[in-house]
Amino acid sequence: MEEVLRTLIGLPPILIYLVIGGGAAVENVIPPIPADTFVLFGAFLAAAGRADPWIVFLCTWFPNIASALAVYALAGRYGHSFFRTPVGHWLLHPHQLEQIGRFYERWGVLAIFFSRFLPAFRAMVPVFAGVAHIPVWRIALPLVTASGLWYGGLVYVGAQAGRHWQDIAASFEQASDVLLWVALVLLLALLFWWRVTRRAAKKHG
Repeated sequence: MEEVLRTLIGLPPILIYLVIGGGAAVENVIPPIPADTFVLFGAFLAAAGRADPWIVFLCTWFPNIASALAVYALAGRYGHSFFRTPVGHWLLHPHQLEQIGRFYERWGVLAIFFSRFLPAFRAMVPVFAGVAHIPVWRIALPLVTASGLWYGGLVYVGAQAGRHWQDIAASFEQASDVLLWVALVLLLALLFWWRVTRRAAKKHG
């Protein structure tokens, strides 16, 4: 991490903002990309006088929202076509898609809000919101709010920490581990749901 930080410090400010914004945007397409780490890098660079904290925040917040909404829109347009293919049909039976739609109709706003704080689920939830054809106004507000709180908090903490990179990185790693365990528990619950509903779908043809 320290090597990456030194590399970013040597970049012109415009490239720093592009790298940070790109990391925040790509996360919604490739979940393993460590967007949060990019944001913290930007915050530390702001503390070192190499970047502006407000620009760092905006360069993460807007691209993250834009890419999530783009994924949502693509899923809404092409999702059902994909799930009619053999691979898509194996992943989710039409009966399961109906259940997902009902879930989003009832809990969609809360699911989208809380998913923005969990690894992997950040990328998954907008996809299925699109497939379920949830109106954009219902996903935009929780997405914008949660992403703003999350990235705003990271920028603030990183900028306040100043040069104490190792301490804040260790604390962030611990917090990330907790969120990862929460995400894994939810993933196991999701797999259990998939197995149970898959059997029920087969019984009903």
